[in-house]
Amino acid sequence: MMMFRIGRRAALLGSVAAVAAPSVVRAQADPIKIATLTPLTGAGGSYGPVMAKVAAAVVEEVNAAGGVLGRKVVLVSEDDQTNPDAGVRAARKLIDVDKVAAILGTWASSVTTAVAPLCWENKTFLCTVSGADSITLLPHQGYLVRTQPNTVLQVTRTGEFLVSLGAKKIWTFVPQTPFAKSSIEIMEGVAKKAGGTHGSLIYDDKKTTYRTEVDQMMRFAPDAILCAGYTPDTVVLLKDLYRAGYKGKIIGQAYAINQKLIEQVGQNEVVEGVYTYAPSVAEGSGALARVKKLSGLASPDPYTSQVYDHVNMVLMAMAIGKGATGTVIKDNIRKVTQGGGKAVDNAVDGLKAIAAGEKVDYAGASGPCDFDDKGDILDCKFLYEQIKAGKPVLVKIA
Repeated sequence: MMMFRIGRRAALLGSVAAVAAPSVVRAQADPIKIATLTPLTGAGGSYGPVMAKVAAAVVEEVNAAGGVLGRKVVLVSEDDQTNPDAGVRAARKLIDVDKVAAILGTWASSVTTAVAPLCWENKTFLCTVSGADSITLLPHQGYLVRTQPNTVLQVTRTGEFLVSLGAKKIWTFVPQTPFAKSSIEIMEGVAKKAGGTHGSLIYDDKKTTYRTEVDQMMRFAPDAILCAGYTPDTVVLLKDLYRAGYKGKIIGQAYAINQKLIEQVGQNEVVEGVYTYAPSVAEGSGALARVKKLSGLASPDPYTSQVYDHVNMVLMAMAIGKGATGTVIKDNIRKVTQGGGKAVDNAVDGLKAIAAGEKVDYAGASGPCDFDDKGDILDCKFLYEQIKAGKPVLVKIA
């Protein structure tokens, strides 16, 4: 009788286990989901596709090496269309339907500003390449870091560069964006500190001509202009500056004054001599060499390099925190980038070190990834180039 009861209990437990085991196995095998939300179309459309491509390649490498915490990583890629409304719709889908732990690579500051509240409200971690100062002043509760230097750092360095070229009267053209007001204030401060003067104008980036705005600028007679817009509006602005006979120095962000812009302008003389600036990639680093290989590009742009860093940091933060949630990433991302330990430049090596109980210190394709309490990158180098005969030529990295 006793033998029967024991046998029956064992049989019952075995039946329960047989029913429960599949769900346990499924839970253990559930993939870790992260996402890219990049501009595959719109003003940033020349950057988003390769950003998503490199992120996917990193995930593929990590999965081939065993995944994270014994689980496969799935990357979901969506298009924010360089548009806040489209970005919010895509983020809503990624958070509510795909249940991703992190969203990586938001590009336009207006998109990041719109998407960020959804992320922190749902404890989804957000990594961005947007530069507007206002972004990290949002009450994001630690669920956000950015690898792009903020507006203060970017405009200050740009103004100092113009001053080094002899500029005394600087004008700032900037579209209505989250970084418009701060860009003007920062450049004005740099000009005045150097003993110069400053003028500015915020414009509508949907206009087909800026002759009125250019005429206003010409009355100020600047010897240097910062064009702080995106590619479509900067094409129009540069053409109008050329037609107005402006002969001074012009500088703009490299993401706007790029090869696509040069082709759209159609006249080399319109862009001849124009300067560009961008956060510099980590030249000569192993991480940048990996990005070149994964992207197929000889000279990857800063945003692709930064998204490479986003993926690596997020996956290592999950590993060191032993969990796959946005909160785990928030609590551990600085432990893998600025906590000291073994120097690593990719997640595959970093995950092996973490599994062996080692601390890691990640420095990536965009350089050291050290963040302040707000989530801002602490420092980086900048790349300055000048357009000559339709091609960008290096001026300096500093």
